Amino acid sequence: MLIGEYPHNMDAKGRIIVPSKFRESLGDKFVVTKGLDNCLFVYPIQRWESIVEKLKSLPWTNSDVRRFARFFTSSAAECEIDSQGRILIPPNLREYAGIGKQVVSIGVVDRVEIWSKDRWESYNNEENFVDNSLAEKMAELGI
Repeated sequence: MLIGEYPHNMDAKGRIIVPSKFRESLGDKFVVTKGLDNCLFVYPIQRWESIVEKLKSLPWTNSDVRRFARFFTSSAAECEIDSQGRILIPPNLREYAGIGKQVVSIGVVDRVEIWSKDRWESYNNEENFVDNSLAEKMAELGI
């Protein structure tokens, strides 16, 4: 399970350290892609493959399916951890997520999200981040 919040810095070459708590769950190779809310999603290969299989099963005649599949897969990059525990974030993904020097990696159950520190703080500090209406919606989903 992927949980926790880990701040760190990106080096001049665009590499970040993958927190050791995430490495075992992610494995040696994993996929980084554009995520929702202007962050990056990081998936273990097995989870990524199941998402791709689900996308393949959806009707390509639906324009929303095509749009989402393009958004989600066109920028995806397979990454490997180097000997120092780092990965290289491709420039197009760094730009999409607005990632500069300061980065925050968070565990979100079955994926890691990589955020620019400023965007994460803004998102995380929104007024009523978890309010009663969100709690009620989660209850409707059985959480």
